[in-house]
Amino acid sequence: MTQSTAQAPHEQQGPWASSGLPGQRTQDAGVTIDTACRALGLTTIRGRWEEIAGQALREHSSYSDFLAELLETECEDRDERRKARRVKEAAFPRPKRVEDFDFPKNPNVSPEVVNTLTTRAWVDSGNPLCLIGDSGTGKSHLLIGIGTAIAEAGGRVRYTTAANLVNELAEAADDKQLGRTIKKYGRIDLLCLDELGYIKLDRAGAELLFQIFTEREERHAIAVASNRPFTEWDQTFTDKRLCQAIVDRLTFEAHIIETGTESFRLAATTAKRKAAAS
Repeated sequence: MTQSTAQAPHEQQGPWASSGLPGQRTQDAGVTIDTACRALGLTTIRGRWEEIAGQALREHSSYSDFLAELLETECEDRDERRKARRVKEAAFPRPKRVEDFDFPKNPNVSPEVVNTLTTRAWVDSGNPLCLIGDSGTGKSHLLIGIGTAIAEAGGRVRYTTAANLVNELAEAADDKQLGRTIKKYGRIDLLCLDELGYIKLDRAGAELLFQIFTEREERHAIAVASNRPFTEWDQTFTDKRLCQAIVDRLTFEAHIIETGTESFRLAATTAKRKAAAS
């Protein structure tokens, strides 16, 4: 009598395995590498392994050096993509960097002080930053530039104007979502609030903004740019007690940078016109 023998099914070999015998690899190394990189999410290695392999052959690199170069390239590209993603999430209105700020044209601003604010130490400490000065003195440039540096350092950053934030909070209150919105802003590492003082806020708007400041106080950093000195903030926050409470929260252990009153943006425009006319 002939004894029948049951055939064991092939084990699952993963997405790069061939359809032949278990453990058999495809002879096409390119297909294997491409499929494996897709499965492991190695986007950069998938796109550049041939280039790096060719360079390794020309330089007679060892296998370990070749592997190290592949992995280093993948890590560097991932880091750049992470930085770009953080900056995009911050919703800055335009690209600005601290290194592009013209410090010689605005001697009121110390590059040494500003450069200390491009690291995460002050953000992790939850300290405020106040940029005070007239229009055209570089407040928004510094606000966005510092925020960009913090985002690239891995911080969660969000840019908005005072008017837009108050409107968002008011709409959230109407939709009974105010608590959720305040908590959303409370989780951000650095809130960059621009154009504080450009519009007068009624008590309701000021109270909404105050809730954001209270939620973040001494836990998460906030950076504000205002065209008014603190002594004139009562023209923005018309309730004097509420105004004092807001000033207290934004100035306690704060970094304060006064960018001055002379618009170097206007001066630069005037200089260009004179040069074109001469």
